[in-house]
Amino acid sequence: MPVTSDMSLLSLITQASLPVQLIMLMLLGISIMSWTYIFAKRFALRKATTQTRRFEDDFWSGGDLSMLQQAVASRRAEQGALARIFDAGMTEFLKARRSTPNDPVAVLDGPRRAMRAAYQREMDVLESHLNFLASAGSVSPYIGLLGTVWGIMHAFMGLSNMQQATLAAVAPGIAEALIATAIGLFAAIPAVVAYNRFTNDIDRISIRFDAFVDEFLNILQRQVR
Repeated sequence: MPVTSDMSLLSLITQASLPVQLIMLMLLGISIMSWTYIFAKRFALRKATTQTRRFEDDFWSGGDLSMLQQAVASRRAEQGALARIFDAGMTEFLKARRSTPNDPVAVLDGPRRAMRAAYQREMDVLESHLNFLASAGSVSPYIGLLGTVWGIMHAFMGLSNMQQATLAAVAPGIAEALIATAIGLFAAIPAVVAYNRFTNDIDRISIRFDAFVDEFLNILQRQVR
């Protein structure tokens, strides 16, 4: 690192050693991907919550379940995750009641398994990209620390070519190293905060799905008695 009086952020980044620049570029890519997933997941969870609330209002309004199922089946993509879980259970219930009308256990077992399978598919969609946010939050500080170690090592190695070591000689290299740490933290902190927030939101939605499945099965059980 040459001695320079220009200690601006841009100058320190452009004059950093190649390994540190590569580490900064990697962290920048991680940060961009993290923010992309954060905005996309925030929108998806908000939409899922709204669709769940709307379907619960329709379901508990007291209308005919067969007509509700037909309405959901005609617009599955627009109805939301909970509506698709209901559609899977209701469709299987109607099939089982036609094929084995005298076997209440079989009539209820089919909808239970269908709704659990649909529930798992919907949860997999809601939980997508959370692993990346968790990894970005845990790994980014260490990647930045790697850049810090390399920058400091590079700065002190440069002192071997100087007859007199001064603070001005090592300051740019140390500043370069600290920038790598700062970028690592900048990539990690939003990812960790978003992961914790989204995990909590998904857990709340999951509880609502579980409660609906149990309540719907109770309704179906009363119909086959």
